[in-house]
Amino acid sequence: MNIRRSAAALAAATVVLGAAVPAVAATPSPTPSVAIPDGLYGTTDPTYDGVWRQSLALLAQRTTGVTPADRAVAWLAGQQCASGAFAAFRADTAKACDAKLMVDTNSTAAAVQALAALGGHQAATEKAVSWLKSVQNADGGWGYTPGGASDANSTSVVSGAMAAAGQQPSEVKKAGKSPYDALLKLSIPCDQAGDGAFAYQPDKKGTLAANADATAAGVLGVLGKGFVTTAGKVREEVFTCAGSAAPLTPDELARNGSVYLADAIGEDGHLDSALPGAEDQPDYGNTADAVVALAAQGATEQAKKPLAWLEQNSAAWAKQSGPAAYAQLIFAAHAMGADPRHFGGADLVAQLDATGPTPQATAKATDQAADADADKKDDSDSGYGVWWIVGVFLVAGIGIGFLISVRGRKRQP
Repeated sequence: MNIRRSAAALAAATVVLGAAVPAVAATPSPTPSVAIPDGLYGTTDPTYDGVWRQSLALLAQRTTGVTPADRAVAWLAGQQCASGAFAAFRADTAKACDAKLMVDTNSTAAAVQALAALGGHQAATEKAVSWLKSVQNADGGWGYTPGGASDANSTSVVSGAMAAAGQQPSEVKKAGKSPYDALLKLSIPCDQAGDGAFAYQPDKKGTLAANADATAAGVLGVLGKGFVTTAGKVREEVFTCAGSAAPLTPDELARNGSVYLADAIGEDGHLDSALPGAEDQPDYGNTADAVVALAAQGATEQAKKPLAWLEQNSAAWAKQSGPAAYAQLIFAAHAMGADPRHFGGADLVAQLDATGPTPQATAKATDQAADADADKKDDSDSGYGVWWIVGVFLVAGIGIGFLISVRGRKRQP
């Protein structure tokens, strides 16, 4: 996942290409400067991405039918401030949030998507949604922090949160403007360089530069979808940029962005991340986000190649990057109807589960397996012990739905 980053975050991005961290947040340090809290997924410093990675991890587990550990859910819920907002990480939740604590829209929106999917947190999600509405910009979008200029990534992740909470993003307006209006201003017309793409933000001169991370986010944003989605209806129209006739519909904007992503992926099957002073290198997180965006828009044929590339090449990246990376891959597989438990020979669900507290479903299955072994010793003629355990795992493996990215956030050409 993607760009949403400050200068400090861009510098830190040299640590892990494509690592999934929120906008304007530095890539987590391999050596934690704070103790890893009980219940938190991952072993790296959570200062800049604790809520983000926890939200994606829990959402990915819920999507694959896994019941997360109670303490993992409690950790996320306990990070919320009285205002309804979330910061990237609160080391001491006994201390009330104050003006010195930087709350942000990305962490808050990610938490909403996770808590809404888990269920049982209506009061928390309603309070968070109210806070997000209170910091919506007059152009209809959101910046990373309250009052910050709207950007495509933040606007899109908040739109996904609204949809997850049962809101209609197109009806969430400030000064008569909706998230669609903000994203429309960040879309590049078909007759200009980067045709069809979304920019993260305009530069100081107001120029829009195509950005693959922002484009993957923008496609989901205009469609009103979150991190987790299923494939949209395959389109019959020619897969080309929809033109510059105004006003473009949300569907046309999404199609334009998908055309750009498919072209950027090209024959290599992946997006690239060009860091200052470095050669272009594969960007795994952005590629995963692009798969989700393409699938959501109905461009499943164009999403097959990058999905296959991820299956063959993402294992080392995910292992190094941690919970949010595994979640991104799970979202990509889910969007395309693929099995995340058999992803290029890997079980993404088990690998994600292993980065944090043992989920309830896994714990129960382990207990049942032990019981079955004891029964087998007592009665060697019992013929259903092993197959009963297999059935438990099959039930636990049923996928359920609600992705984008946030995204490993690298600037694309």
